[in-house]
Amino acid sequence: MTSDFPWQAGTATGVGSYPGDDPVEALRIVLGELPELPHLPELPARGPGADLTGRTAGLLVDMPVRVEPSGWRFSDRPGRDTLRSLDHLARDLDVLEEVAGGHDGPFKIQVCGPWTLAATIELRHGDRALKDPGAVRDLVASLAEGVAAHVADVRRRLPAATIVLQLDEPGLPAALAGTVPTASGFSRLRAIEAPVAEEALRQVIDAADAFPVVHCCARNVPYGLLRAAGAKAISVDLGLVPRRDDDAVGETIDAGVGLFLGVVPGTDAALPSLRATAEPVKELWRRFGFPPARLAEQVVITPACGMAGASPRYVRDALKRCRDTARMLHEAAE
Repeated sequence: MTSDFPWQAGTATGVGSYPGDDPVEALRIVLGELPELPHLPELPARGPGADLTGRTAGLLVDMPVRVEPSGWRFSDRPGRDTLRSLDHLARDLDVLEEVAGGHDGPFKIQVCGPWTLAATIELRHGDRALKDPGAVRDLVASLAEGVAAHVADVRRRLPAATIVLQLDEPGLPAALAGTVPTASGFSRLRAIEAPVAEEALRQVIDAADAFPVVHCCARNVPYGLLRAAGAKAISVDLGLVPRRDDDAVGETIDAGVGLFLGVVPGTDAALPSLRATAEPVKELWRRFGFPPARLAEQVVITPACGMAGASPRYVRDALKRCRDTARMLHEAAE
């Protein structure tokens, strides 16, 4: 079951975002601190088009977007905002090829998932795309096509790498619960039915020829839905995983699905000891009674979420702590 993971035992990685605006420096930090599973850094400090929504909206096929005071909105034709998104990504991929073109292990890229995208992009008249089932279907099809092309582009630039695709879905639990606010903020959008949410995720996952991870740094992670949609690993903030999720988490582990566990704060904080950082992971594993050796194979250690709000010095310390924690968990299981 666990032999199919593209990473080796005792691995750590990052979630996605970093501070600053220099893609060369950010990628070199990632490659230096997270050599077993590096990823393409996201730098939202560069402005619109480098943020989670805008970066992925630039991948959409035949669905241009623009920035309004309220956020991202679909538009009739590509304008400067769509072009800015594409320029940021093109620059990042050129840097990736130049700095890491010879990488021959797993390499992770991140895109916004369909439900978080639908909850954050507005239709032309102002309502969130999530409100219109037809708009959501168009968005999912466009995203699937765009993500497939993006994965293929990354693979051309990293021909020896195994591509890991992370779909960021922090907004999925709210979409399922019916708590996403309308554009006015005075009411809530109707809840999305679980089979509909699952099918949309599956469509994007199936279109991309990559190892699929779904990241959800929110409460009420729908583990079963994500597994059914085809996720081969699920990324969560361990601090937001309550005991009531034990059955769902245990079933996920038993099914051979990887867990990316966020255990290091994503913004500047005093880091506890290495042992204290690892203990929540070990305690979770002990509750289920799975073999200790399997922990290091199936679990990847990460920061709790993106690190765009952290200082550059803290980023290095936090990534080193993730890597040291993963290594310690592996050594303890041997």
